[in-house]
Amino acid sequence: MLPNGTFILGGAASGKSEWAENYILGSRLRVIYLATGRVEDDETFSKVEIHKSRRDARWVTIEEPMDLTAPLANLDPNTPVLIDCATMWLSNQMMAENDLVIATAALVKALQGCPAPWVIVSNEVGHGIVPDNKLARLFREAQGRLNIALAREADLAVMVVAGLPQVLKGALS
Repeated sequence: MLPNGTFILGGAASGKSEWAENYILGSRLRVIYLATGRVEDDETFSKVEIHKSRRDARWVTIEEPMDLTAPLANLDPNTPVLIDCATMWLSNQMMAENDLVIATAALVKALQGCPAPWVIVSNEVGHGIVPDNKLARLFREAQGRLNIALAREADLAVMVVAGLPQVLKGALS
């Protein structure tokens, strides 16, 4: 049985998305995949295709890069949702020049009101060096604040390193 909220954190190419996919499939239920990424170049297209190749008929995909409130509010309580990923969602918000405090608060409120179990994947961007440009530093700070908010809402928080889960909060069942 899945907890109400699960937060999966990891670095780039850490295996966090694949681990999250396998974790939510353990519920043996049909699953919603809420994709937040935008395909704007060949590199992103290739990465998205790898993610898609891992999903079979158990998955229903909804692509929503900006407003997650409606998809989260309209879920069946017996259909868990995997949101992949909070980092792309935040990047989309930032590039649209949206107020990140307001956007983050709306996402948190949507997760609190979500009738189904949710799993959200996010990147840990604070373990590296301080970025050399202002936009990257602003993004790193916003991502850190978003991750703190998501971890606070989750019943289970897991850091995935080299494909291995490290429980930060709660317990794997």
